Amino acid sequence: MSAGTFDDIPVAERPIRAWPGLAILAAIPLLMFVPGLLVPRTMVHFISFFAAPILGSIAILVWWSIAARGRGLERWLFPLLILIPTAALTATIFAPSPMTVPVYLLPIVTGAGMLGVAITSHSAPETRRITLVSTLIVGWTFVGLLRFDGADGDLLPRFRWCWQPTEEELFLAERPAPSGAAEGAAVAIQPGDWPGFRGPNRDGRQTGESIDADWAANPPQLVWKHRIGPGWGSFAVADGKLFTQEQRGAAEAVVCYAADTGQELWEHRQTTRFEEAMGGAGPRATPTIRDGRVYAQGATGKLLCLDAATGHPHWVADVNADADGVTPQWGFSSSPLVIEGVVVVYAGGPSGKGTAAFAADTGKLAWSAGKAAHSYSSAHPANFGGIRQILMLSDYGLESFNPRDGRLLWEYPLLEKGMNRVVQPAIVGDTDLVFGTGVGGNQGLRRLRIAKKGEAWDVQLVWASRALKPYFNDAVVHDGHVFGFDDSRFCCVELANGREVWKEGEYGHGQVLLLADQGLLLVQAVNGKVLLVKAASEFDELASFPALKGKTWNHPVIAHGMLYVRNGQEAACYRLKKPD
Repeated sequence: MSAGTFDDIPVAERPIRAWPGLAILAAIPLLMFVPGLLVPRTMVHFISFFAAPILGSIAILVWWSIAARGRGLERWLFPLLILIPTAALTATIFAPSPMTVPVYLLPIVTGAGMLGVAITSHSAPETRRITLVSTLIVGWTFVGLLRFDGADGDLLPRFRWCWQPTEEELFLAERPAPSGAAEGAAVAIQPGDWPGFRGPNRDGRQTGESIDADWAANPPQLVWKHRIGPGWGSFAVADGKLFTQEQRGAAEAVVCYAADTGQELWEHRQTTRFEEAMGGAGPRATPTIRDGRVYAQGATGKLLCLDAATGHPHWVADVNADADGVTPQWGFSSSPLVIEGVVVVYAGGPSGKGTAAFAADTGKLAWSAGKAAHSYSSAHPANFGGIRQILMLSDYGLESFNPRDGRLLWEYPLLEKGMNRVVQPAIVGDTDLVFGTGVGGNQGLRRLRIAKKGEAWDVQLVWASRALKPYFNDAVVHDGHVFGFDDSRFCCVELANGREVWKEGEYGHGQVLLLADQGLLLVQAVNGKVLLVKAASEFDELASFPALKGKTWNHPVIAHGMLYVRNGQEAACYRLKKPD
């Protein structure tokens, strides 16, 4: 008796052709991660990472519906049991982070379904249907028990079980009741204070300060540590007080703590909440202290001026409503710059309204100017040609404005549409600056030379280098070198030509602070560890200790011999030298 052929098998009894679906499933992680290894932080990287799981899952459903040999109800069960729960969970449980399900979780469930299909591909149709439905139910049940807790700088997600409270919920439950209205003398900036984002000059440089660098003999001593509301800004330090911003439930809060004890002195709440998938909830900027007042910008564009001693509001402005601003994808991150009687922030408004200035005393819009349409950088002070000016780095490039009226002084166009420019330019002497060109195709550093010739400005490129490619991590300049993060690795390049000197530290996407008098770099690693590295042409990691737990993107602060660090869940103070 001769063997039968495939065509002799009834259509309803033919096995499922599983291998194309398994091949598509295997291609999803390859397309998500391989481009990131080859061309990190480019549009290709980001598009492939987010598109691969969505398009791959769609491809599997199309294949199943057309070419997998499923029949009748079996043919439609797979698509229905994928698409309906995806839409339902995205609209409900994962609504604050709508990309979570299609990007991170859908491949898990689709993979579970494909595993069931592969195992039962030669089984009877009824067995295949039962197995398919069971595996998808198990997959969606597992996914429904998860809650998204943000992603790291490499876009890798963090999850918790649904019954586990968030760090913010733990903080709100444990936080002591406010002590009442704060009182006290006007806050005045003292020598050695750190009155705003990256210090007095916004350059991450502390002078007049020395620490005990022998951490083996005299390790940093914990003074206080406690939970804190989520947020990615840093501390401002003035007159014995710490100022920062946090998310506290439905409100963004500007908070004042006692620097020596960590005790909360006052808070000012503004009912608004910003939350997105990568960074989670909370403000992104650092407050600025000036003339006894606190200036702070929230993630949704609320700009506040408060009394630094009491938290009493002087005025509240809205960058979106008052300056035609547009909230960026990851929230407003511009730390206010107070200069020449105005408060300058990124706005991103159309038709020449990329940068906005508000009157420091009243909060009224003073001027708006510039072509910035996308930026997470902050206004930066500079003085070239004896002219005080403001620099703004954005997708358009680098622009310089007169702080009094917003008049454009000079510009260096370097258009990078849709990509992120985050870091601050570094001023080098009276004529030059170094800036990170962003995370797109023009990754790396550029050094510019700016000269005033009569009424005109001359801007020349000195060098361009890809040896140090900052992501959202600022760099510092010291003794002829630039120190910063080449993506996730710590790096040193020559200031004269941009050539790499060394690339050693695996610190993740952290931040760095320079102790100029001692030639030391205090590095805040992304995992919460703090390290001491010599600011020298040879890499030398001197010491380290675990300062915080959890993802840490916030800039560290050193003032008066104390180290102040925070992230989205806790804050701490460490003594770095023995008391006098």
